[in-house]
Amino acid sequence: LFFIILLFFLVWIINLYNFMDGSDGLAVGMSVIGFSCYAILSIILGDLNFAIFNIIIITACISFLFFNFHPAKIFMGDTGSLALGGAFGIIAILIKKELLIPLLGGVFFVEALSVIIQRLYFKYTKKKFGVGKRAFKMAPIHHHYEMLGWAEPKIVMRFYIVTIILAIISLASFKVR
Repeated sequence: LFFIILLFFLVWIINLYNFMDGSDGLAVGMSVIGFSCYAILSIILGDLNFAIFNIIIITACISFLFFNFHPAKIFMGDTGSLALGGAFGIIAILIKKELLIPLLGGVFFVEALSVIIQRLYFKYTKKKFGVGKRAFKMAPIHHHYEMLGWAEPKIVMRFYIVTIILAIISLASFKVR
């Protein structure tokens, strides 16, 4: 049963990352913040191998972010976002901090929730009124903000700030045994 739950968990995290990869620098910048939190947790837990792995991913993401930030010259695509999502989920499992993901990846969950709300609302209104209506101008939510007229770098920076706050809360909630 644990293996099935674990597999579902990993697929879910990987898809959360895929939703985020829609704006220049969004998914990879959030990865830097998330993997930095995991690196700190790995160091606190005394597992330097996982800390080194996290630092390698952070370094690669920062290098990629140089070319991916607005206006992007290189795009990550599904290969990159799925790999980062997989690494994020696997590291959480390996350091035994899976329960921190909803807090640390709060922005990811809001993004995924916006897609779910959009689909369910569209199906509901299509069934009830014959014409599907949208809850957001576009889903995931970062595209909704773009449709409202926000500049892409502004949205990305706001999401970074929220993620940094959530990372600090995640680290503060960590209990050393």
